[in-house]
Amino acid sequence: MTDQPQSPEPPHPTRPGVVTPPLSTAELRPVTGLELQGERVVPKRQVWAWALWDWATQPFNSVILTFVFTALYLTSDWFLDPAVAALGEDDPAYERALADLASGLGWAITIAGILIAVLAPVLGQRADVAGRRKLWLGGATAALVACMLGLFFVQGTASYFVLGVSLIAAGTVFGEIAGVNYNAMLVQVSTPKTVGKVSGLGWGLGYLGGIVALVLVVVATAFDWWGMPTDDGLVYRVIAVGCAVWTLVFAWPVLVYVPEAPPAAGRARVGFFRSYGVLVQDIVRLWRESRPTFWFLLASAVFRDGLAGVFAFGAVIAAVAFRFTPNEVMIFGIAANLLAGVSTIVAGRFDDRFGPRAVILTALGGLVAAGLIVFFLHDAGKLPFWIFGLILTLFVGPAQAASRSFLARVTPAGRESEIFGLYATTGRAASFLSPMLWSAFIVVFGATYWGVLGIVLVLAAGLVLMLFVRVPQRATDAAAAGPTSGA
Repeated sequence: MTDQPQSPEPPHPTRPGVVTPPLSTAELRPVTGLELQGERVVPKRQVWAWALWDWATQPFNSVILTFVFTALYLTSDWFLDPAVAALGEDDPAYERALADLASGLGWAITIAGILIAVLAPVLGQRADVAGRRKLWLGGATAALVACMLGLFFVQGTASYFVLGVSLIAAGTVFGEIAGVNYNAMLVQVSTPKTVGKVSGLGWGLGYLGGIVALVLVVVATAFDWWGMPTDDGLVYRVIAVGCAVWTLVFAWPVLVYVPEAPPAAGRARVGFFRSYGVLVQDIVRLWRESRPTFWFLLASAVFRDGLAGVFAFGAVIAAVAFRFTPNEVMIFGIAANLLAGVSTIVAGRFDDRFGPRAVILTALGGLVAAGLIVFFLHDAGKLPFWIFGLILTLFVGPAQAASRSFLARVTPAGRESEIFGLYATTGRAASFLSPMLWSAFIVVFGATYWGVLGIVLVLAAGLVLMLFVRVPQRATDAAAAGPTSGA
C-alpha cells in the first residue's frame, strides 16, 4: 500500500433479481479474494497440495510440541537436578521442580508469541506486495525443519533444558510465519461455496497426519526401539529428527502445484521499518471499511490462544496431573488427533451450510464445559481425563478451521497475507494469556492441574467476545449463494 490516496475498490457483484439493502458505513468493505474467484473451478490437485502442508507440519505440533517431546521428555525428570529427581513422585520438592519445568516451557512460548506478534503482519504485508507468498512459506518451513533437527542435540540433563525450550520457541515462530502465508493461500484454492470445506480439509489432514506420526512412535516403543540405547534421551531426540524428515517429505507439493498469487495491485514496496507505518494505515483502513473483520481479529485473538493452550499443555496435564504413562499419553494423542481430524472435516461442511460463526460459538461452549469438568475431577483418576480430555480435542479443530474460513470470507482482495499476519499478530498479542495464566496458576497454587483453569478462563473470555462479532451481510450472501458462487 502506498502513502497516496487509494483508488476506490470495485463494487461487490450482486446476483440478478436480488435487491441488496444499503449497508451501513461499518458494514461497507472492499471486494474479497473469494468473491473474485467467481465461477472458477479449482483443480483438485491444487486443493490437496495445499491441504497436505497441514499434514506435513503437524508432527511438530502433535509429536514435539504436545504429546511426546515436551510432555514426556522436556518437562520430565530427565531435566531435573539428579538429587531432586531421586526424591520421587510423592515428594513436594519433586512436584515443584516438575512444575517449574512446565512453567519454563510456558514462558518460552510466551516469548515466541511476542516475536510473532511483532513480525507476522509486516512479513505478510511484504509477501502480498511482492507476490512472494510461496517464497516465505518455503523459507519458514525450512527453518522449522532446522529447529526440529536441532532438537537432536538436546541431551537429557538439566543443562540442556534452555536449549530445548529455545528450539521449541524458535520452531513455533517459524511455523507461524509459514502458516500466515499458507492461510493466505486458502483464497487461491477455494470459492465462497467451498471455503469452509477446504479449510476443514486442511486442518483435518493435519490432525490425521498427527495420528500416523504418533502411531509410528507407539510402534517403535512396542518393539523397544529395536535395541536403540536410551541414555541421554536418545529415543526422543531421534523422534525429533523423524518429524523433520516427515515435514521435508510432505511439504513440497504446495510449492509446486499451487500457483503464486500476483503482487497486490496499487501497493508500492517500502523498507522493512517503513512497513510498520503502512501497517498502521492499513489497520485504520480496516476499521473504516471492514469493521467486522477488525472485531473478529480481536475476539479470535483471545479464543485462539485458549485453543492453542489446550494442545500445548494438554499432554503435560495428562502426564503430570493425571499420571498417564508414556504409552498412555501417546495413545491419548492418537485418539485425540483422530477425533479432531474427523470432527474438523465434518464441521467444514457445517461451516459452508450454517456459517463459521455458528461453528465457532458451538465449539467454544463445548470447550469451556469440558475443561471445567476436567479441572473439578482432577482427583477422580484417569477416566475423567480420558473422556473429557478427548471431548476437548473434539471441539478444537472445528473452531480453528472455522476461524480461518471466517477471515477468508471477509479479507479484502490482495491483502490476504497481511490480514492473516494480523490474525497471527492479534493472536500472538494475546498469546501470553494461556501460558501466563497456565504458569501463574501453577506457581500460585503449586500443582499442575490448576493450569487447566487458566486455559478455561481464556476460552470463556473468547466466547463472550465472539458473541458480539457480526457477520458482514455480503459475506453471508456469499456463503449462502447458489451456483453463481462457483465451485
